[in-house]
Amino acid sequence: MKCLVIGLGRMGGGMIRRLNSKGHCAAGYDKDPKARDLLKGMAHILEDLSQLEDFFGTQRKFVWLMVPHEVVDQVLDELTPFLSKGDVVVDGGNSYYRDSQIRHRRLKERGVYFLDVGVSGGIYGEQVGYCLMVGGDREAFEFIEETLKDLSYEGRGYAYLGVSGAGHFAKMVHNGIEYAIMQAIGEGFELLKESEFGYDLSQVARIYNAGSVIRSWLMELTQKVFEEFGDLEGLKAYVEDTGEGRWTLLEAIQRGVPVPTIGDALFMRFRSRQENSFRDRLLAGLRYQFGRHQIRRKDE
Repeated sequence: MKCLVIGLGRMGGGMIRRLNSKGHCAAGYDKDPKARDLLKGMAHILEDLSQLEDFFGTQRKFVWLMVPHEVVDQVLDELTPFLSKGDVVVDGGNSYYRDSQIRHRRLKERGVYFLDVGVSGGIYGEQVGYCLMVGGDREAFEFIEETLKDLSYEGRGYAYLGVSGAGHFAKMVHNGIEYAIMQAIGEGFELLKESEFGYDLSQVARIYNAGSVIRSWLMELTQKVFEEFGDLEGLKAYVEDTGEGRWTLLEAIQRGVPVPTIGDALFMRFRSRQENSFRDRLLAGLRYQFGRHQIRRKDE
């Protein structure tokens, strides 16, 4: 099946290579000429979206977006004039599910199908396959199912989860869970580091993966972190978030669902970005005021 992937970053490029290795005809497009140049020679690359019709010919168009959620509407505005009734557009990025529902309705008015597909697997998905969570019209899902199967982990890492928004909602919660697991790993390994035993933390991570109840891919990556970065002194303690944890927490608040572990993990990411925290300076000052506890001044 022919497929055009828009967004040629690490994920988009990997998906194109995986699809082509499975016998599909996947082309790519990116507004950035540098991104296009990186894939030339490995796949058919469009220089402009106006070439989309030449690529698909008389076939039904199938376009997969792998772009940041902030620019999805911009890309759709540029893409829509080249779409026809019955074509299928997939948003495989981490978009807010309510935005996906709006896009679904907007494209449906033109007779174009829109699927929201949560994608997990990172850069390793190109080799081992991705986890794909699909929301939208079942007819569109069935049209691209063979592509989803070939993209997915072991040909089974995909599922139709329901109407528009279901795929991105599931991915949002997935990422909230991911935040919490990563936070727990970080806290546990910090305690190991601060103990008196002088652990080789890469070895501890390896053992935790050898039959223990906490074995996981994230624990395997923890081992790789210590193997690559040693004691982590070369890394800055700054942890970014891309929105999914915030959306998870907002949805939980609106629905009255307690998610304290996910909430704490998100707040700790915010905390990681604070240097010379105002809050902690105030706490130090309060301890000094009520008990004359020692304070440390910046100029000391």
